[in-house]
Amino acid sequence: MNTDNIRIVLVNTSHPGNIGGVARAMKNMGLTRLYLVAPRDYPNEQAEWRAVSAKDILDTAIIVPTLEDAITDCQFVVGTSARERRIPWPLLDARQCAERMAQASSQEQVAVLFGREDRGLTNEELRVCNLHLNIPTSGAYSSLNLAMAVQIVAYELHMLRSSMELPVNELEQWDSPFASQGNMEHFYQHLEETLIDVEFLDPTAPRQLMSRLRRLYTRVRLDEMELNILRGVLSETQKWVKRARKGS
Repeated sequence: MNTDNIRIVLVNTSHPGNIGGVARAMKNMGLTRLYLVAPRDYPNEQAEWRAVSAKDILDTAIIVPTLEDAITDCQFVVGTSARERRIPWPLLDARQCAERMAQASSQEQVAVLFGREDRGLTNEELRVCNLHLNIPTSGAYSSLNLAMAVQIVAYELHMLRSSMELPVNELEQWDSPFASQGNMEHFYQHLEETLIDVEFLDPTAPRQLMSRLRRLYTRVRLDEMELNILRGVLSETQKWVKRARKGS
């Protein structure tokens, strides 16, 4: 596991104190990379008060305007979710997710996304994730403070690193790096355009087609070479469609 390749990403955090609490939780467990997506009230001295001795985490935090900016170079993205979705997505608890993140971090950039305090991540944000992470809680009171949620995930990663009993990474010798999130987004746009061109996808009534295709490709995880092959197939398909329309 390489914790330098693991980033915590907070999306639209409303209370600056929660950002400080997250920084403290991260430093407790040896994580250092914090990304803030359009925080509502930051910088703010309340964040520094809550961070206590973890001010260095705040000082090096990267603030970006969009989620895409925070994860565009990541190959493995995990989104925290407390909700059931219309389309089921691979869902693991914090311990299981920590194992997967530890494996991926040896060679890839890994991001763990935490949403807004009041409503978490949107469906659109969750669909860019390879896995969804759920922290089981008591049915009597299921709400977790943001810093508490980060602490639990960071703790599981810390325990794995401390034990040095990581599961075997079957993909360690893979011949091509996994596709980054930014390149995958370009692929999804290209795929949607091509499906419209061949009239397989009706843009006026898309239903859940693209969501299901996203789930498929995030589940199998494409490497850069495979992605380039598929992009080539899509480009040639679009060329044939143009030729066919000119000849009709």
